Formats: sequence, structure tokens, C-alpha cells
Amino acid sequence: MIMRDAQRGRRRIGVVTTSRADYGHLYWPLRELASRPELELGVFVLGPHLSPQFGLTVSEIERDGFPIQAHIECLLNSDTDTGMAKTIGVGILGLADALTTWRPEVLLLIADRFEMLAPASVALALRIPVAHIEGGEVSQGAIDDAVRNAMTKLAHLHFTSTDTARRRVIAMGEEPWRVHRAGAPSLDHLRRSKLLNRAELEEQMRLKLASPTLLAAWHPVTILRNTNAEANAFFAALADAPGRLIFVYPNADAGSHVLMERTRALAEVRADTHIFVNLEAVTYWSLLAQVDLLIGNSSSGIMEAASFALPVVNVGMRQQGRERARNVIDTPAEAGSIRAAIDHALKPEFREELAGMTNPYGEGTAAVTIARILTSVPLEGLLIKKPAPVGDDAGGDDGDHPAFRA
Repeated sequence: MIMRDAQRGRRRIGVVTTSRADYGHLYWPLRELASRPELELGVFVLGPHLSPQFGLTVSEIERDGFPIQAHIECLLNSDTDTGMAKTIGVGILGLADALTTWRPEVLLLIADRFEMLAPASVALALRIPVAHIEGGEVSQGAIDDAVRNAMTKLAHLHFTSTDTARRRVIAMGEEPWRVHRAGAPSLDHLRRSKLLNRAELEEQMRLKLASPTLLAAWHPVTILRNTNAEANAFFAALADAPGRLIFVYPNADAGSHVLMERTRALAEVRADTHIFVNLEAVTYWSLLAQVDLLIGNSSSGIMEAASFALPVVNVGMRQQGRERARNVIDTPAEAGSIRAAIDHALKPEFREELAGMTNPYGEGTAAVTIARILTSVPLEGLLIKKPAPVGDDAGGDDGDHPAFRA
């Protein structure tokens, strides 16, 4: 693999993107990688990107001019956990051929979507080193948490968003030299992209942002057997919430079809409710700068909203455990509690208290760090990890757990 790289003269970096959920985060790392003449970039597109139901967002990648090496059709038109599991399997089959045909020296993966288990597994079998973005974070209310940790152990380089996340990855046994605190790459948009002002945003969305405007982003809680168990309280609270309501569609998880139907049903009976299947990254970040409140269970309320000092009502358990700034108001999935949190978040004095706050997820310089390390890291021996030291009492006593007590 390294001999072939030397013969070609350029290091191949592959990047996998599955949906709008990760492409907006990957845009500036892709730009940085594409700008380096010593690298050869290849993008592998799969999952919701290729689905008309989720906005056929592959068109954004094509418009941006990134070199797509393969389109992997793998998303089942299903609304079940079985469909999610089969999507992983179909993705593995397609990626096995694609990554064999265009075999990179390093494969860059991001975050925690279940589809990312497919490229990570294929890379392992093909002995392709994996670089992973946003490991070491916590979201206890989603299977994303387990996916993220599995990808950490399958990866050979790590780019974490926060210092705490870096320490957590090292605590999982990863060698410190492999783990780099880069910040969340989505925040690079705030430094490097030209965000739309209010008038431009209203023209593009064909919508006046009358005050108060609430942005809602709600996804299935995939750790629960009923992934929409918390949705009743959320929709009940929004039914009589004040102001204009803007909904964006959920991720392609088990239960997402039901959520789409409920969102459309709400829009039919609640005045001034507007639905967007997909918003491009710059449009979405621009919207965060202009709305009065973000409500839901999306990671964007935790990671990006803080850069705008935007009040966030974070509902239920999906983001449980994530680091958060003081703009986030956590509330259980109970209609009364959600409404009370909305009322509090919309108070002018709460917004005023957020002035000068900082975002723990970075400064908007992640792409440069990621590209620099992927360009310069030695490939020789990258696949072979040094085992973490083990103490005499490692693992503890099974009897310490209540399930093993008499």
C-alpha cells in the first residue's frame, strides 16, 4: 500500500459521506484536502444522499465539485430497525467493491451515524487506516453512542471536538499521539463561509422570519424500543407554542417516516408552521443566527447553536451526556415542562445573559488541523496499535454489579 503511494506520488485520502447530517460538517475538511496538491481526494457517497425522500442531497456534492469515486445505493425504504441493520449490510457489499477499486491510504469517517459502521468494517478487512472525526463524545439516548465508540476502536487517527472528548478517547486505550483536538468541523462554516443575512435568508426560504420564530429539529430516539416514545410530548407542546414554527425533516432512522407524517399533520392544524425537507448547511447555519429559539433533540442545538448564543430547548434523552454550553435548557419529554422551557428561553433577559458566551466545541479551525495531519502523518506502522497498559485490578469484580449480587 505504501509502495503504491510512493509510485503514484500523491497520498490518497478517501472520505465517506452518507447524508446532510455529515456533509455540512465535512465540507471544509473536503475543501482543505482538495486544495493540497500532494493529496488525491476521493469521495464515497451513500445512504440518504441518494434518496429523493431525503432531498437527493448528492446534488450538493456534485455542485461543489468534489471528486465522487462511487455512489453506493444502500438505504432501504423502511421505517424499522431491521431496515437500519440491512442498510449496513448492503452498504458493506457496495463499499467492499468501491474501496477495492479505489483504495485510499487513509479513509476519513465522521461521527456516529449507524451507516458509518459499513465503511469502518470494510476498511478493517481491507487494512485501510481509518481517521475518525468527533469521537469521545456522549449521547446516551441514541445508538449513535455505541456506534461512535466502536468507530473509535476501529480508527487509527482521531480528531476530537473538545479537550474532554480527547481525554475520553485516550482513556479508551488509544495512544495519545493518535488523538488530536481539532474542534467540530461544522464550526468552520462560521469562520469561512459567507452566511446569509436576514433579508437574503428570507428571500431564499421564501419566508418572513417574524418574531418569535422557532426552529424545530426532532429525530427518533434510537436507543428506545419505540423510537418515537418521546414524540407525543414534543408535538403536544408545539401545537400551541407561540410564533412562527420552522420544521426540518429528521434523519433516516427507524421511526423517521412516522415523524414526517406527524410533522405534516401538525402543519395542517397549526397556523404559521413551515416544513423543509432539507436545508443546505450554509442556509441552516444562517438560520441559527436569525431565529429566536431552537427546540428539539438535535446535536446542532448542542454543538453549533452556542456559537450564536442562541437559546436551545433540548428535549428528552437523545443528547444526554453531551457537553453543553449555558444556552441549553434541558427538559424532560413532558408537554408542560417543554412549554415552560420555551417560555423561559424566549424571555429577553435569558438571551441577554448569553452575551459573550463561548462554544466548547471549537473555534472554527478544524479543517486545517485535519488536513495537515492527514497530509503529514507517517503511514508506516499506522495500522498497528500499541495496547494500553493494564493494571492488576483492571475490570474489577463482576460481583460489584447489582445483577451479580445474591
